[in-house]
Amino acid sequence: MAITTRDMKSQKIGWIGLGTMGIPMVQSLLRADYSVTAFNRSRAKANAIQKEGVELVDTPAALMSNTDVVIIMVTDDQAIKDIFQGVNGLLSAGVSSKTIINMSTVSPAISIEMEALCLANGHRYLDAPVSGSVKQATEATLVIIAGGDQQVFEEVKPILESLGKLAIRFGATGSGNKVKLIVNTFLAIQAQALAEAMAFAEKLDVDQHELMTVLNSGALGSPFVKIKGEAILADNFKAAFSLNNIVKDLKLASDIGLDFPLGTTALHTFNSAAATYGTEDIIGVINALRSGS
Repeated sequence: MAITTRDMKSQKIGWIGLGTMGIPMVQSLLRADYSVTAFNRSRAKANAIQKEGVELVDTPAALMSNTDVVIIMVTDDQAIKDIFQGVNGLLSAGVSSKTIINMSTVSPAISIEMEALCLANGHRYLDAPVSGSVKQATEATLVIIAGGDQQVFEEVKPILESLGKLAIRFGATGSGNKVKLIVNTFLAIQAQALAEAMAFAEKLDVDQHELMTVLNSGALGSPFVKIKGEAILADNFKAAFSLNNIVKDLKLASDIGLDFPLGTTALHTFNSAAATYGTEDIIGVINALRSGS
């Protein structure tokens, strides 16, 4: 029998990763009346969300023992290995029949590896990275890109739809990760194009505010161009998605076959920019263009 939305509401959700994206996503689950327990390596970050009704635990193993569905939102492959296989990791809990949803932007290979470990221990695994940044996480308008078993996806879809405006499955485990790396390659190319356009405007002494009016009013306009254009105009490079993270994702894309001209150029550009501006937002690449670095 399929699990209904009402059944899902009774499921206890565990959350790992209370970073820039994790906190607003947990808040979306709370607004949807889910019960959430969380683990975060930095307890200081976790304390703030505790005041909103989230129970905190000290280890991934404790989280696994006390919840039904575990959602992971961390930075990279190594963090995933540590969460699953480390001391007091998820798989050390000695329990079975849990569903683990990995929403991190990681390699397809790590998802395939972790799914095999999950199945061997009686658990189910879904990769479900997201397209969108802090604004979309806050508004619960993320696009969720899943890979894994169709039945598992359908059962957890009510949870995913509490976090975003669209949840779509592309195929077997790792498929969601592949599509996310395609999306982020496109994102990087767009960010570089916008940064170059604005830097070119500076060089030619063209009014950037008026240029943004033209871009936003024409066929090239998009929410991304509008938000990042406004960030450039305000000289605001606080990271919603950092240069370091886009470099990580472009390297993952390169590892699985990205070898096209714009993609490889973007990797070179962002890798160079991250050496100086790595903690800035992706659109901070304009600072590297300005300085010639």
